Amino acid sequence: MPSAADVSVPVTIYHNPDCGTSRNALALIRNSGVEPVIVEYLKTPPGRATLAGLIAAMGLPARNVLRRQGTPYDELKLDDPAWTDDQLIDFMVAHPILMNRPIVVTPLGTRLCRPSEAVLDILPSPQLAPFAEEDGAAVIDAKGRRVAS
Repeated sequence: MPSAADVSVPVTIYHNPDCGTSRNALALIRNSGVEPVIVEYLKTPPGRATLAGLIAAMGLPARNVLRRQGTPYDELKLDDPAWTDDQLIDFMVAHPILMNRPIVVTPLGTRLCRPSEAVLDILPSPQLAPFAEEDGAAVIDAKGRRVAS
């Protein structure tokens, strides 16, 4: 009988390796025995159709996928409610740093994984080992169960 680590399931993470939340989500995916497709979206930004599809799959308004800190959000005046979702998606395509992360796609759904443990809700395989975030906060116990926060 194959172990969870042998099961091949398609998982994609839109990842920024400089982001602790993104690194923690990636580590949780790997802790389920899955090696995901990693899209470093700052190096290889998703096209407009892909980004619009991700946002639609998450069921979120485009505004909820915008990142403010460390981006041109303020200089572009993106807090103006007059911007439509289509316009906000265009801004994210033009400035990928505006895209919040990580976004994870699995057979169980697409999610903006903030906090990183939100990825647990869409992973098709259970956690294989205890896991603590980079800051030391326990997320998964020795029996592979989610630790209550």
